[in-house]
Amino acid sequence: MEKYELIRGIGEGNFGVAKLMRNRETNELVAVKFIERGEKIDHNVAREIINHRALRHPNIIRFKEVVLTPTHLAIVMEYASGGELFYRVCFSGGFREDEARYFFQQLICGVSYCHQMVTNSSIFTQSFNHQICHRDLKPENTLLDGSPNPKVKICDFGYSKCSLLHSMPKSTVGTPAYMAPEVFSQQEYDGKMADVWSCGVTLYVMLMGSYPFQDPYDPKNLKSMIQKILSVQYKIPDDVEISGDCRDLLARIFVANPIKRMTMKEIKNHPWYLRNLPRDLTEAAQATYYKWGNWAPILSHQAIDEIMKIVREARIRGPSSRPLASSRWAENDEEEDKG
Repeated sequence: MEKYELIRGIGEGNFGVAKLMRNRETNELVAVKFIERGEKIDHNVAREIINHRALRHPNIIRFKEVVLTPTHLAIVMEYASGGELFYRVCFSGGFREDEARYFFQQLICGVSYCHQMVTNSSIFTQSFNHQICHRDLKPENTLLDGSPNPKVKICDFGYSKCSLLHSMPKSTVGTPAYMAPEVFSQQEYDGKMADVWSCGVTLYVMLMGSYPFQDPYDPKNLKSMIQKILSVQYKIPDDVEISGDCRDLLARIFVANPIKRMTMKEIKNHPWYLRNLPRDLTEAAQATYYKWGNWAPILSHQAIDEIMKIVREARIRGPSSRPLASSRWAENDEEEDKG
C-alpha cells in the first residue's frame, strides 16, 4: 500500500473497515475496503471482486485494484464524496417526488446495466451476457458523488451473483427491509426480479422517509415485517402527496409473484420514470454501455489471474483484528455455491 496515503476512516461493517486514501502517484482520492486475512477471504469475497471488476458504468462505483498487506486484503475503488443516499434521505425526512425520481432513474440505469451487461474476459473466448444481480440494493449501498447535481454510484457487490459463473440464488441474503418475498422462500429465485423489488423499496424510502413493510408501532419486530412483505401489506401515509403514476409504479413493483412483478424494461417505459428523464439516461445514450467493444481494455490494470492469486494468498491468516458487527443478513450463503 506504499503508493496510497491514509486520509481518514469512512466506515466499517462485518467485512472490516473502509478508509479514504490518496494515490501518491496521481493525487486521486480512493476508497479502500480492508478485509482481514484468513477465513473472511472466502468464495464470496472472490465473487464480489470478479463481479465488480467486470462492471463499468457511470452509476456504479469503479473497481480499481486489489492489494495484499501483511494483515488485510485491500480492495481499492472510486471514492464518492457525497456519501450515502441514506443519509440524504434521513436529513430531509423524505424527498419531493421530482428529487426521488432523479435518483431513482439513475439507480434503475445502473441496475439495468448490471442485469444485461455484455463483457469479455480472459476466462472466455467470446462475449457473454453476465446478468449480474446485486441482491443488496438499498440507500446505504447507493453513494453520491460530490457534484451539485449528485450522480448515483451503486456499491457493495458482496452478495452479487453472475448468471454465467454461478448457480441461481436461493439463500436468504441482503437486508430484510429490502428483500423480496421470494428471497425468504429458501428456494431458487430470479435475483434480477428480487433487485426490482429492492429498487421499489428504495423509491418508497426516498419518498416517505420510512420503510414500507415495517410496523410503525413495533419497528424492531422482524417477524412482523417479514409477514407484511410476504403478504405485500404497505400503505402510503396520509400526509404524503404523491401522483397517481407514482402509486401505480409502486403497486406494480410490489407484487409477491416475481413472474407478475414489473420488469426492469417495463419500469423504464413507465410514464412516471420517463418524466424529465435526463438525456444521458435515455435508452439511446445508455446503449453505449452495453457494447463490450467500448470497454476494452477493462478499467482495472489487474488481470483476473493476478487478482485470484492475491485472493488465494489473502486466505493465509495474518495478525487478528477486532471483529465488527453486520447489519445485513446472510443465511446459508456459503453452502449455496462453492464455485
